[in-house]
Amino acid sequence: MRGGGRPARAGACFGAVAALLFALSGCGSATTAKSSRSPVGAGPDRRAVTLVLDFTPNAVHAGVYRALAAGYYRKAGIDLKVVQPTSTQETLKLIDARRAQFGLADGSDVAALIDKGGDAQAVMALVRRPLGGLIALRSEHLRSPAGLAGKTVGVTGVPSDLAVLDTELRHSGVDPKRVRVATVGFNGGEALLAGRIAAFTGFIPDDGVALSVSGHPIEAFALDRYGGPAYPGLVAFTTRALIRSEPRLVRAFVAATVHGYRDTLADPTRSLAELEAANPSLPHRLTRASLGVYLPLFDRSGAIGAANVQAMSSWMLGAGLIGVPITPNRYGTNAFLP
Repeated sequence: MRGGGRPARAGACFGAVAALLFALSGCGSATTAKSSRSPVGAGPDRRAVTLVLDFTPNAVHAGVYRALAAGYYRKAGIDLKVVQPTSTQETLKLIDARRAQFGLADGSDVAALIDKGGDAQAVMALVRRPLGGLIALRSEHLRSPAGLAGKTVGVTGVPSDLAVLDTELRHSGVDPKRVRVATVGFNGGEALLAGRIAAFTGFIPDDGVALSVSGHPIEAFALDRYGGPAYPGLVAFTTRALIRSEPRLVRAFVAATVHGYRDTLADPTRSLAELEAANPSLPHRLTRASLGVYLPLFDRSGAIGAANVQAMSSWMLGAGLIGVPITPNRYGTNAFLP
């Protein structure tokens, strides 16, 4: 969940979405039309496919870049183009508008899209747990979120932030009214270091690791450890329309991606090098440390657990983040896993 998980970029707007929609449709519409009639197979008939990431390329995407470097997508008959969004919502809109075939998103973001009437359906889990929670400096000597009573916590302003904060506080025996809330945008780390807040809702493998690497040890309280559901923190999703019309393509994409993440678990150093080769601007020290945090969270099987989806749905419904329950079968499918 972006508010309590990976921070989306500030300033997302319809214009930015429209610009990328235009780029995706205009930079190869003839190729797309031709490839849509081509089977998924080897050689010149490879299917042109776009994958929209959930954020800027980083350690969580190591399996994707491993699969690219190893040629798994090509061998599966896919010519994969990876696109970086300008915001979290952009990824959801691009897939729902069928301007791109696949996207990566926080599991709860996909649930929210489905709740709004979107055609989305998850096809594999990349990460087994939610990645967000509360982040504080170790110097605050907090042993649990209960220590935040009477203090100020920073949030981005996204509604899910408050759901994360309230869940962790109530689980720790604290009335949320006893905690002051300050909207700090996506500058939680800066506000924390400046002493304006005692903690903030953030993405632990990104915000938290960045603080640690910069010499500021943290205490992190993950959502699923403090009253929240253990839903998949990152999923690959598409539309039910694509699943119905091109099941072979979905199966090929999922198989190649699962292969990439299994390789990453077996040899993270190689995958790190391939990720950085494809994205040379990534800071090595931070990316290496972040990957180390991710490795225990990567899902080797790619399976989406029904019980986890039910728990996520109940939590989101109780927090007012969705209007109706979302069943596991509506949310995702494991039918395409290798």
